[in-house]
Amino acid sequence: MTTLSDAELDRYARHIVLRDFGGAGQMRLRGARIALIGAGGIGSPAIQSLAAAGVGALAIIDDDVVDLPNLQRQTVFGTGDIGAAKVDAATAAVARLNPHVAVTAHRVRIDTDNAAALLAGADAIIDGSDSFATRGAVADAALALRIPLVSAAVAQFAGQLALYRGWEADKPCYRCFVGWPEDRPEESCTEAGVLGPVAGVMGSLAALEAIRAVTGFGDDSAGKLLLVDALSLRFRTVALPKDPGCPSCAG
Repeated sequence: MTTLSDAELDRYARHIVLRDFGGAGQMRLRGARIALIGAGGIGSPAIQSLAAAGVGALAIIDDDVVDLPNLQRQTVFGTGDIGAAKVDAATAAVARLNPHVAVTAHRVRIDTDNAAALLAGADAIIDGSDSFATRGAVADAALALRIPLVSAAVAQFAGQLALYRGWEADKPCYRCFVGWPEDRPEESCTEAGVLGPVAGVMGSLAALEAIRAVTGFGDDSAGKLLLVDALSLRFRTVALPKDPGCPSCAG
């Protein structure tokens, strides 16, 4: 059985001493592959947190390039990355942060046609995309592939986060919560604005939930929705019941 090297034991020492995580959790994390949809305001800090924590492999899926207004919240990038493909700049940042992490970069927009192929083999998925169509395609593929989906969103001073395992009899899927919003008008953060640290909080929480999904520490968070209000510094959790009539996961 593969064990952690001396360098890894040193690097992850603060994880290994955690009673509810330990060396076994670190080994599970090192053997995991996590897919990230979007290297933006949520994906960027999630990539940093996962790489630092020692995930074995990251698949980063994004078709965009780094732009100056991104730098206010997309912390994996710097001024020198402007104009570069986000997946390439993020891959280079991970290499600087932790050489033990393998990165696969996909400079494509994920959709209903390619989602299953791009996500197959992942142990968990983080979706931080800014499009209902993208989120729907990712959620449907995650459900079909039976891969835990961490869905995070942010707007202005607020954020929300949930973990979905809708193939389980008592757990909701993404469609149980939002239905089919692809045809609704969308407001981007370009129009609405977003406070940078709120995106950082939600990205870090998304990384936390992906690590929980692959290592199993603590309480199961599937079936709960976390709501974050930075204006009042309030965090609250509400139950997300399974919809018995959901066309995606019921029955």
